[in-house]
Parts: sequence; structure tokens; C-alpha cells
Amino acid sequence: MITGEPVIKVALVQNSPRVSVSLDGSYPPVSGSKAKTELCASCGENNTVILKGHNGRVLAREKEISLSPADPANAFFSIHDLSIGIRFHWERLQTLSFRSDIRFSANPDGTVSIYNLIGLEDYLASVISSEMSAGSPPEFLKAQAVTARSWLISMLEKKKMPRARQAEDGNEILVWRDVNDHEGFDVCADDHCQRYQGITRIISQNVARAINDTRGLFLTFNGHICDARYGKCCGGRTEVFATAWEEASFPYLISIPDSPRESTPLATERDVKAWLLSRPEAYCNTADESLLGMILPSFDLETENFYRWRVTYTGEELTGILREKSGIDFGPLKRIEALERGPSGRISRLAIEGAHRSVTVGKELEIRRWLSPTHLLSSAFVVSARHNAAGDISHLTLDGGGWGHGVGLCQIGAAVMAARGFRAEDILAHYFRGAVLEKLY
Repeated sequence: MITGEPVIKVALVQNSPRVSVSLDGSYPPVSGSKAKTELCASCGENNTVILKGHNGRVLAREKEISLSPADPANAFFSIHDLSIGIRFHWERLQTLSFRSDIRFSANPDGTVSIYNLIGLEDYLASVISSEMSAGSPPEFLKAQAVTARSWLISMLEKKKMPRARQAEDGNEILVWRDVNDHEGFDVCADDHCQRYQGITRIISQNVARAINDTRGLFLTFNGHICDARYGKCCGGRTEVFATAWEEASFPYLISIPDSPRESTPLATERDVKAWLLSRPEAYCNTADESLLGMILPSFDLETENFYRWRVTYTGEELTGILREKSGIDFGPLKRIEALERGPSGRISRLAIEGAHRSVTVGKELEIRRWLSPTHLLSSAFVVSARHNAAGDISHLTLDGGGWGHGVGLCQIGAAVMAARGFRAEDILAHYFRGAVLEKLY
């Protein structure tokens, strides 16, 4: 296992034709003073990165350019018009600032990528205040820090292994995405891996204390660092790993009720419908606006009714969405049916039958993307459909619950637990059954 703090290579920008960057402080040899330096990075001839100043003068030209701050504690760089929430409903452009080293790389397709090289603990300070608000309860921030730290190091080990195979035979498409999709860097800065929005979000001394109090602390199981997943809201019950990713099982990622009371997993379609059309007691079942305002970032507060939600389409609308998102012309829709679910009700295999084509799609994130212009909050939903005289779906309603894949720690549930007085150790023990805390550096 790990014995010291690693440096993490984070992809901030991938394959962009042109990127605007500003340097605050000295980044030799490009920036030799403490004044702000405006840069434009683009790809030039012979697959090189060109850095130009605000007056168009070329400051550097290399295949790869690395800049380190002369005074790391007081210097930072900012990237303008940086996309966050890519392909999700909260996607937007922002200017975000980062500390430590910046690396510009040229790509064979004539674009540039930008990376941040930063120590794991400084990286985590940003992650825990980007995933949720830096003003969250301190015990939640500590639990989130341990979870994110464990997940990342587990994933770096996983990247050394062969990539899990994904299936597509024309009639069944099973797709899942994980950090080992990435090559040439450790993690991206967006929701695909875990949110990393630099120093822009770190606005609380609680964040520094959470990192210091948990430095080098990991969740382990049988001598291995846990693949400690987490999502925004489980919807009342957490999910198992194989519903979202490859066919694997981890004893510390079993499905559990997000409640002090034990309950049985959802086993039948009748169970799922009754569950999703009700609002069972759960830590993440909260509508407390003051609490949500304290724990959720501003753009997450735009997502309402995450514990239980409803989406409606006409048959024609959904046919168009499916054509755009999947590239498949199903024709008039006849049937949409869950073929396989996990114990939280999340669908891992969904049958879509149309007049022109029928396909089974999975896993949970691909289902969410196919059935929405952006994505559904989760794949835990039941379908109610009305048909016309020709047997085509005329109207469709999806009644769903939860926000995200639901595996591992439920962030809103964990934050509510912390607000109610639970310690970080108790929160982690609730979501990761049988895992132990171990200080590795």
C-alpha cells in the first residue's frame, strides 16, 4: 500500500484549440514578477504548444511547457471559460484558480491540454469543497476527505490493471465509465472522476482542519485501500458496485438503508414502485433549505426534488432524445421496460423497443444519458406509459428517486448525519460496512 503523499496529475483542460490563462505571481521564465500575466495557449507547427502574451508576443514554444511558481504559497494561475459539469444539467463556464505547477501539452490533433501537478492533500482540500460546500459540517468534510482520498489511490492502482471490457453486440449495449478510461494523467477535474475546482471553492477553515485531521488516513479492507465510491443522494438505499460498473463485488459496498433502521433490499417491481412513489425515512430525505444551503454548492442548489422526482415526455419527444443521444432511430416507441435492477431500484439493463429497432442498454449512467437531453438524476425509476390506437407510446412518465449512482457514501445523507452530531468515524462505518480506518503516512 501507499507509504507517502503522491503528486497528482489532474487534467484541467483536455483537447482545446485555444485556452486563456492568467498567472498571478512569478512563474519563471514566462512570468518574472508578481504582476498578473495574461497568456493564450494554442497548438503550433510540429505539434508544439505556443504561449503568447496579451500583446501577441510568443513567450514560449515547446512540445510540453511546465511552469512552477517561485513562491508556491502566494502564486496561483487561473483558467478562463473552463467547463464544469460537462454533459450534466449544471454544465457551465467559469474562471477557476489553482495552485502549484501548470503543464501545457500539445496533442496530435492540433489542440492543447492543461494539467495541474499538485500534492494529494492540497488536491483533496479543493475536492471536498468542490463536491460539497466548504461550509458543510466539519465531521462531514472529514468523512468526505477520507472517502475521496481512498477512492483516488484505489483508482490509481486500478489503472495499472487491464481495462474492464464493455459489451456491444448491436442488440445490447452495456457501457460504463471509470477513471481508467483516462490515459496520460491521473484524474480529470470534473464529475467523471471527482470535482476539483482549485482554490476558488476553499473558503472555510473547516476544510484545512478536515485535511489536517485526516492526513494520510484511508479506508481499508483486508489489507487493501477501499474503492470508496460516493454520490450525491442515494434516494434512501445505497446501490451495489456492479449496477454502475463492471461485474465486481466488494463487501464494504453492500446496499444499506440510509437510515438507522434496517430494511430489506428492493426485490420486485412491485417493491420498487411502492418505494419510489413514497418518501421513506432516510438521512438524505431532507427538504431543510437552510441545511441544503449550507452543504450544497450554489449550482447544485438549482437541482430540486432530488430525493423523489418526476420526468414526463411525449412519445415523439423521447424518440427524438433517444435518436440524438444514442444515434439510433427507434421509430415510434412501443415499450420501455426494466430488465435488471440493483437493490436500490437502480436499473442496470433497460429494454427499449421501437417500431424500427429494439435495444437493451446499460449500465446506469448510460441509461440516464439516453433518456434525457442532459441526464436523468438516477436510473432508479418506474415507467408509466400511455399508448395510442396503433400501440405506440403517446406519453411517458418516469417516477424516480435519488441523484447519482448511489454506491458507497451518500453525500447529502452523510452531511445530514454530521449535522445531527455523528462523528466522521460513525458516518464512514455506516456507509462502508466492515472497512477500517488506517493511517498510511
